[in-house]
Amino acid sequence: MKTVSSTGFALFGASLIAISYGLARFAFGLFVPPIRAELGLTPEVIGVIGALPLISFLLASLVAPLAAIRLGARNTAVLSGGFGAVGLALISQSSGAVSLGVGVFACGICTGLMMPALTAAMQVLVDRSLHGRVSSVMNAGTSIGIAVAVPTVLFMAGIWRLTYMGFAVLAVIGILAAWYVIPSVSRVTPSNAAPPSPITSLQWWRLFRLSLFAFVMGFISAAYWIFAPDLVVTLGELPSSETGWLWLAVGVAGLGGAVVADLADRNNPPITQALMLMMLAASLALLAASPDEVVLAAFSGLVFGLAYMSLTGLYLMTGIRLLPGRLSMGPVLPFMAISLGQATGSPIVGILVDSFGYSDAFAIFSAIGILVALLSPFYPRIVEQVGEEATEEDRGLQAAYDYQLQNEEGEPFTYDTEETTPTEETQAN
Repeated sequence: MKTVSSTGFALFGASLIAISYGLARFAFGLFVPPIRAELGLTPEVIGVIGALPLISFLLASLVAPLAAIRLGARNTAVLSGGFGAVGLALISQSSGAVSLGVGVFACGICTGLMMPALTAAMQVLVDRSLHGRVSSVMNAGTSIGIAVAVPTVLFMAGIWRLTYMGFAVLAVIGILAAWYVIPSVSRVTPSNAAPPSPITSLQWWRLFRLSLFAFVMGFISAAYWIFAPDLVVTLGELPSSETGWLWLAVGVAGLGGAVVADLADRNNPPITQALMLMMLAASLALLAASPDEVVLAAFSGLVFGLAYMSLTGLYLMTGIRLLPGRLSMGPVLPFMAISLGQATGSPIVGILVDSFGYSDAFAIFSAIGILVALLSPFYPRIVEQVGEEATEEDRGLQAAYDYQLQNEEGEPFTYDTEETTPTEETQAN
C-alpha cells in the first residue's frame, strides 16, 4: 500500500469513480445510436437492457457494505474494477441483446461496489475534518467520466467496439492502481465513540419520503440517460458524432452539483428539490422540442447535468443527515431508490417510444417531473442536528459527516490520542 495525501486520495478516488460510474454506467446512453443500428435493437429492447445495470447496481449495493467489511476496502475495489473490466469487454464484443445485457449487468455491479470501498479507505487515509471535501471531489468523478467519454463518440462513433475495449483497458489500469493505493481495511471506529441511536419511527417516515422523491427523480432521468442521444439522431436526424456535445454539457454542468447540494443544506432543501426537479423536467421538454438544433440540445444537457447531479448530492446529504452514524444505510437508501426508479423508467420509456414516439414519451416524463416538483413541500427538511438555531458550522456537507461519529452528549466526536483506540473491526495490512 502506498501512502497518499488527502488531495491525492481525493483525485485517485475521482478517477476510479470516473471509470466505474462515468464510463461503465452512464456512457452507455451515448453509444445507444450506433449500438442499436449495428445490432438491430428496438427502443423497447434498449429500454430493458438499460434497466439491467441499474438492477445489478441495486443488488451490489445491498451487499457492498458487508463486502467492504469482510473483504476490506482494497479487495472490494479490485473486485469492483474486475466486474467493470469484464463488463466493458463483453459490451465491446456483444453480438446481440443477450451478450450486451450481460455486459451492462456486470458494469452495474462494478458501480455498486466502488463507492463503499472508497468510503472505507477514506476513513483510514483522510482526516475526518476533510471527509466532506474529499467526498465532493470523488463524487465529481462521475461528471469527469461522462465528459471523458465525449471525444470517443465525437471521433470514434463508428467504432464503438474499439472504444469500449479502450474503456476496459482503463478499468484494468484502475484495478492495478487500486491494489497499490487502497489499504486492506474494513472500517475504523473509535472504541469510545457513542453507538448510533436506534432508528425512530419519525426517521423511517422521513427516509420513506426521501426515497419516494429519489425514486421519481430516477424514473424521470432514465429517459435522458438512455434515450437522449438516440432521440437527436432519430428525431433530429443529427449524426451520431454530434451526440457527444450532449454528454459534454452534462458532464461539465454536473461538476456544480456538489456546490448546489451544499448550499441547499445551508438554506432550504425543499425549495432546492423543487427547483432542480423542475429543471430536470424542463431539460427533457427542451430536447424533445428542438432535437435538430445542436446548441439547444447541448443546452438541455447543461440543464439536465446540473439538475441531476444537484439532486443526487441533495439526496446524499439528506440521507446522511437523517441517520447520523449510519453511513452504510443513510445515503445508500436514496441512491438505491434512484436506481430502482431508473430501472423502472427505462423499459417504460422504451415502450412509450415504440408506441407514441420520442416527443410524446419525453413530454409525458417531463409532465411527471413537474407534478412531483409541486409536492416538494413534503421533502424532509428538519433533522435533529440542524434546527432553527444551527450555526454555520452545523450546516453543509462536512458538518453532515462530522455527525457520523458522536460522543455521549450527541456532539461530533473528537479524537483524544491518549484515550482513543481502534475497535476490533479495524483490519489493516
